[in-house]
Parts: sequence; C-alpha cells; structure tokens
Amino acid sequence: MKMIHSEKAPEPVGLYPHARRVGNLLFLSGVGPRKRGSKEIPGVTLDGNGNVIAYDIEQQCRSVFENVKLILEASGATWESLVDVTVFLTNMKNDFPIYNKIYAEYFQTNQPCRTTVEVLSLPTPIAIELKCIATME
Repeated sequence: MKMIHSEKAPEPVGLYPHARRVGNLLFLSGVGPRKRGSKEIPGVTLDGNGNVIAYDIEQQCRSVFENVKLILEASGATWESLVDVTVFLTNMKNDFPIYNKIYAEYFQTNQPCRTTVEVLSLPTPIAIELKCIATME
C-alpha cells in the first residue's frame, strides 16, 4: 500500500493521506473545497464566531472537483480513472440541482458510479465533500 500526499491539494484536516494506492485501485480520502495554505473556503462567508452565514454551492463544487483532479494527478491517475464517487451534501433539497448540473459538466466523458447522500454536517464549514475511487494502470 502506498500513501499519496499532494503538494497542491489542501492540507488534510486530520492524520490521513490524500489518497492510498492498493494494487490497481486508488482510494481518495474525503475531499472538500478548501485551497492549500488557506483556512478560507471558496464560496463560504463566516460570521465572527465561525458560523456559516452564506455559501455558494457552485463555487464549492468547482473547487472540490479541482481538488480531486490535483490529488489524482499527484497519484499518477487522471479524471478518466475515476470509477466511483460518493458525494456528501449538507442540503440536498437546495444544493442538489446546482451540484448535479456542475457534476454533468465535469463528467461528460467519464461517468463513474455515483452515490449522493445528505449529511447533517461535515468536519469543516463546507457544504460538499467527495469520496472517490479510481483505477490505476
């Protein structure tokens, strides 16, 4: 098993690698929309106590997909290598239509299996997180 740490993707919020290769499979840890070297989250406005007062799900989706690409590249995989994507949303009713539209833009040629689940919250003040599996040559 090989652990992968990307120099471009956001730092993990705990003790885990960005990805782990086992045989010809690549398992990505949960990926959110943060940017490397910053605590700010694209599309999120926080109040003085760190509570979310507004967020832009489109901006978060695009940032998450870009972070997944960065981890895949650091692992020697490509976007087309993705075979399974689990998506966690904190507000399915409001965010699913926008997320689904953006997802379709990014997955026009490669269409991995997908599961979308609503969760009460995520570890940081984000509205979306992806858990992905890819194949390796």
